[in-house]
Amino acid sequence: MGSASTIVFPFSKLTRDITEFIRDTESSLLFNHSSRVYCFGALAGQRRGLTFDPELLYAGAMFHDLGLLPSYSSASDRFEVDGANAASDFLRRYGIPLKDIDQVWTAIALHTTPGIPQYMHPVVALVTAGVEMDVLGIDYNDFADVERDFVLGAFPRTPNFKEDILQAFYNGIRHKPNTTFGNVKADVLADKDPSFKRINFCSVIRNSPWRS
Repeated sequence: MGSASTIVFPFSKLTRDITEFIRDTESSLLFNHSSRVYCFGALAGQRRGLTFDPELLYAGAMFHDLGLLPSYSSASDRFEVDGANAASDFLRRYGIPLKDIDQVWTAIALHTTPGIPQYMHPVVALVTAGVEMDVLGIDYNDFADVERDFVLGAFPRTPNFKEDILQAFYNGIRHKPNTTFGNVKADVLADKDPSFKRINFCSVIRNSPWRS
């Protein structure tokens, strides 16, 4: 089990600019959450013995919820895709290789799709691992008390973080409910909006234009 001091924070012009951009753009709730996602993802990567680029993991973690903001939210794409697209646009301005941009894009786009990211590139796997730890508490006990305390000391959770993050999710997706089809955010809409009607996969098949 690593110690909190083993968290490697990448210090470069790119990561400084990412930090400044996200801090200026997102609420403190989302900025601190995204920062914790990086920390927990990096610690999980060290514990699992994975080799990853800290800059790319940082980019994925910090941009992963940007699509919840109205200024970055499209009319019809999943918020995850909106955030992934914003990250790609940002990274291209720094001459980041396309294969690396694709890893960050995939990490953000899949971070709410459980069961798949852990089998993919470490950057993809670890963004999801960080999100799952901070939001769901998955693998909570695999982190030492000193690790959790260090991360929370640097990037505190709000006193009512569980409900605050659910509300932030709802605020970011309620205008395009159909984008939650097939992913966990449908549960958020169902919790917050009694009138929400889930798209039923079986009904989609039965009502398709095919005759049989």
